[in-house]
Amino acid sequence: MLADGSRFDGHGLDYRGVAFGEAVFYTGMTGYEEALTDPSYAGQILTFTYPLIGNYGISGTAAQYPRACVAGTVIKQIAHRPSHYLAKTDLPSWLDEQSIPALIGADTRAITIALREHGTIWAALAVGEEELERAERELTAFVRTATTKALVPSVATRERHVEGTTGGPRVTLIDCGVKKAILRELTALGSEVTVVPYNATEAELLEGDPDAIFISPGPGDPTDLPETIDTLRKLMGRKPLFGVCLGHQLLALACGAKTYKLPYGHRGGNQPVKDRVNDHVLITAHNHGYAVDTHSLPSDLEETMTNLNDGTNEGFRHRKLPIAAVQFHPEASPGPFDARRLFAEWLATVR
Repeated sequence: MLADGSRFDGHGLDYRGVAFGEAVFYTGMTGYEEALTDPSYAGQILTFTYPLIGNYGISGTAAQYPRACVAGTVIKQIAHRPSHYLAKTDLPSWLDEQSIPALIGADTRAITIALREHGTIWAALAVGEEELERAERELTAFVRTATTKALVPSVATRERHVEGTTGGPRVTLIDCGVKKAILRELTALGSEVTVVPYNATEAELLEGDPDAIFISPGPGDPTDLPETIDTLRKLMGRKPLFGVCLGHQLLALACGAKTYKLPYGHRGGNQPVKDRVNDHVLITAHNHGYAVDTHSLPSDLEETMTNLNDGTNEGFRHRKLPIAAVQFHPEASPGPFDARRLFAEWLATVR
């Protein structure tokens, strides 16, 4: 049920429950395990636009977080008998195990059209008769008080810990909801990554004298994290800074730019991005509902990447200081691997 009164029916799986959150859609044909476990989808009800989901099962190796992060999911047709040598279980059983309400058989095309016309909207997803009554009763009250402020704390680490081996560049990573693939890419390139909470202080970030600081992706509105933005502002010029997705938005705000909410966001693995520096196009993976306002970039920031679908900003770098960021996910490979080079190039400048 969307907050505007729209209702879409189907059937549930074995788990009965209610999910409240933002209704969004994902355009990828594959990558459902990554999407369902991506911390950036925390607090969201995720509709898959591709009609058949689950045909290669759940492997566990593609998961980006120890548990499912979505609030709920909507799927046109779900595969109960997967076929893939890495599959450990089927998607329906995994969703039930993760206590994720799932709506199956609904008109996902109609939902996607509704979201494209209206924009991202608060919604409820209910499986079960009593749960349906609860959702109908509580949705209006939820909408009145709903915010995204609790999303980053719900998925970010609470304790400082180290990933990778010693000997390479020492990177402190601000965890706003980091994906496992980002840690895998950074450590595979030889980095020693110290992961700290999103609200770490300036002193905590500089502890151990890291060579650089990385700001991770995560869910929600970047303006929900004013303390993080203020801390990044204090670190400018003292350490190399690199941000991805939410990290890109936080760095932009720290540098004096502005952000805004997109009508329905970019979520999928097929977004064309123009690399303005090297004059070529990257096919990239996205998962965000907010964007950096290109026209608000201060004069000391240079736009480096542009989305070819809608012209939104996809990256920038500082003209004098070692600061850079991209909106998309270089660690994700929606087919091509062309964006992965960005991590290696950044670490080369750190070295």
